[in-house]
Amino acid sequence: MSTSASASTSRSLPRPGAESSGVDPECAAPARSVASRGPARSLRLVLCLVPVLFAVGWAAANRPVVYEGFRRLVAADPGWLAAGAGFTCLTWVAASCVRQGALPDPVPPRLLLASQFAAGAANHVLPGGLGAHAVTLRFLRGQGVPLERATASIGLYSIAKSVAKTLVLVVFLAASPARRRLAELIPDGRLLIPLAAGLGGAVTVAGVLLAVVRPLRRPVAGLLRTAVSDARAVHARPRRVLALWGGAAAMPLVQAGALACVAASLGLGLPWEQVVLAHLAAGTAVGAVPAPGGLAVDAALVWTLVAFGAALAPATATVIGYRVLTDWAPLLPGAVVLSALIRRNVV
Repeated sequence: MSTSASASTSRSLPRPGAESSGVDPECAAPARSVASRGPARSLRLVLCLVPVLFAVGWAAANRPVVYEGFRRLVAADPGWLAAGAGFTCLTWVAASCVRQGALPDPVPPRLLLASQFAAGAANHVLPGGLGAHAVTLRFLRGQGVPLERATASIGLYSIAKSVAKTLVLVVFLAASPARRRLAELIPDGRLLIPLAAGLGGAVTVAGVLLAVVRPLRRPVAGLLRTAVSDARAVHARPRRVLALWGGAAAMPLVQAGALACVAASLGLGLPWEQVVLAHLAAGTAVGAVPAPGGLAVDAALVWTLVAFGAALAPATATVIGYRVLTDWAPLLPGAVVLSALIRRNVV
């Protein structure tokens, strides 16, 4: 009897320091959690607004170019532009197929497609496709994919896309008689020497770093083991192989299809196979140049179209219209989608 009374008395007594502080112990933990969530919410709000603000600022800073591109698109054939918009949408579908094909783990297809649409806006911030890779990496990590596996899938994605694009280019070169005109655009051998030297220097520096800096060996070795294991697992599944290599081969074709539609809408005057070949050749030649928004590819594409017989002004207008349709017009919607994905903790 006395034991139960003392237990009830001890439960009724306040904890030491609780009364003096004037804070209810049961409310202290929620208050601390709310206070800790304040900075996190502010940071997330800033991250959600940054893509939209960047898109608006970029459009304001490039008003003449954006205006000229939209003006030419407004005066173009709407039927061909609608077809070009359809090819542009297929680009994100193809990219989603390649991303899923490079990964053994299944991911939600709708969220994957939304992440690839949002990745287009991120590519205007970081050069060489790094923006899209960063968004995809965060998306895969949010879906529970380990870091090594997510990184290995990005490497496999890049390799498959480059190999497939080169193979498609070889097929078009073998089938098109216009390949002879591309010989005029091949750089002089003296220009290839600095490129080879730079590539060899980068490989040498990477080898020296791995040999000297021991902390780099273990993560790099682990990443390579994961990449080889995942590549074998992916190629053991027919659906993954079809998604990986089929999507990688479809990506340059749908991008070139969008360019051909814009060229037809503006009356460029070149056959569609030459326009597709020009897109493949220009993208393969300078696609690795680290320039945001594909500026180096655009310059090479204009000169390739001119080499095929197009006038300089229509070729420039075609490339501007193509860039507006495929990159600039989806920039603000892509930034909004990216902000929504950040707000929902998807990326």
